[in-house]
Amino acid sequence: MPGSVSAMAANWPKDVGILAMELYFPSQYIEQAELEHFDGVPAGKYTIGLGQVRMGFCTDREDINSLCLTVVQRLMERSGVAYASVGRLEVGTETIIDKSKSVKTVIMQLFEESGNGDVEGVDTTNACYGGTAALFNAVNWVESSSWDGRYALVVAADIAVYAAGNARPTGGAGAVAMLVGPDAPLIFERGLRATHMQHAYDFYKPDMASEYPVVDGKLSIKCYLSALDRCYALYRDKIHAQWQRDGVDKRFSLDDFGYVVFHSPYCKLVQKSLARLLLNDFLTNPDACGGDGGNTELFAGLGAFRDVRPEDTYFDRDVEKAFMAASIQLFEQKTKPSLLVSSQNGNMYTPSVYGCLASVLAQHMPQELAGQRIGIFSYGSGFAATLYSVRVTQDSTPGSRLDKMVSSLYNLRARLDSRRKVSPAIFTENLKLREERHHEASYTPRGSVEDLFPGTWYLTRVDDKHRREYARRAVNDNLSPEAAPGNANLATESLPSPVKKIPRIPATANKPDNGVSDH
Repeated sequence: MPGSVSAMAANWPKDVGILAMELYFPSQYIEQAELEHFDGVPAGKYTIGLGQVRMGFCTDREDINSLCLTVVQRLMERSGVAYASVGRLEVGTETIIDKSKSVKTVIMQLFEESGNGDVEGVDTTNACYGGTAALFNAVNWVESSSWDGRYALVVAADIAVYAAGNARPTGGAGAVAMLVGPDAPLIFERGLRATHMQHAYDFYKPDMASEYPVVDGKLSIKCYLSALDRCYALYRDKIHAQWQRDGVDKRFSLDDFGYVVFHSPYCKLVQKSLARLLLNDFLTNPDACGGDGGNTELFAGLGAFRDVRPEDTYFDRDVEKAFMAASIQLFEQKTKPSLLVSSQNGNMYTPSVYGCLASVLAQHMPQELAGQRIGIFSYGSGFAATLYSVRVTQDSTPGSRLDKMVSSLYNLRARLDSRRKVSPAIFTENLKLREERHHEASYTPRGSVEDLFPGTWYLTRVDDKHRREYARRAVNDNLSPEAAPGNANLATESLPSPVKKIPRIPATANKPDNGVSDH
């Protein structure tokens, strides 16, 4: 009938999803173990308690505009896609430096040389969820009557900083750019999005003069886990309905995900979240403790928790400990590989979950990924959450789109290790400078340009009308940075030829240690 899924499916482009990804993080970091000593807290509070190893941060040379300019230009250069081939550009961020002008319009300077101003989309904001909302907008556009055959480009970027105190070690910074279109290696599974949204003041930024949020840590954890419960239950109902239509008679569980990635405020919460999904499987399976169809090995010794109510267990240490122990093998296989960037760079807010997705791709061979279903849980405080899934294409042959995507990300660990370590004292000084100069006019940044990665856009000055001017550090270290003042055409610099395909990762190095504490 008109409007039915079957009627619409005939007109949908095939295999819409993520065609390419690019990840950017700052060129300097601090060791969390050193920050523990600097802050005078017990050893292990940040490294074991939070599961964090390193934290990246920005100097005053970088802002949300420069992060987005950098990651977009790197993606376009690496992929070889022409700016004229992009018809929609969506930005998800909560790092707001202007109450009216969108970051997307700043990025449009990169499009000027191509003559392409016919690009839909603006910024989307709701804490860490904005990147997912932007991605959904892009996918929906490609599958709509508005699509004109061009690519969509999605950018998720943030600078996560906190006032001195318990939340500061959960900061970070970075950006992810994703190219969206048909015939993708990461295919969105239609009909398998489960969303929960609710009002709460768990984390918010009411002070427009400050970068720092107001955080209710305990409430934030409760909101995150309750959203996860509700999204998982709804996702299970939706996939069961699909299976029933297709004549598939089985019960959905974590076994049906090859990998599960989560928004990662800190790594320990992600491990607890996977254990939470196992608790949900346990409570919804009447045979979990034995009998026909029961997983007696996985759920052995958990019978005492048969009658618990999920809403009573958010801070139940006995439940948490039992299901974290029961899920340890699942965590090692399905989720720990996703924590490379989170453990080494910290919470990037909107790009966090997509940094986790990139981490999975970076640490596996295409043949290991082919055909896998990846579950993705995105959460943003306030709050908004969605659990959805992507299916990895079956084509993992050399030169395939999956092979190219994996090849473009395989050196992620090496890129993280190439950063410059600084002391917690220098980190604190940088945050103090950002705090003092936030939204100041007639300002020239003090941070070093030479310490930035080649190809990084950076802030050169803010004039007396708060207009920001940027330059790009040359891709070639031997060249001087090329300036691009104010609203001038940033694309006047000649773009280098698209980089050659990076050699595929050797089979002997396809699973490097991801640096996450085993505790």
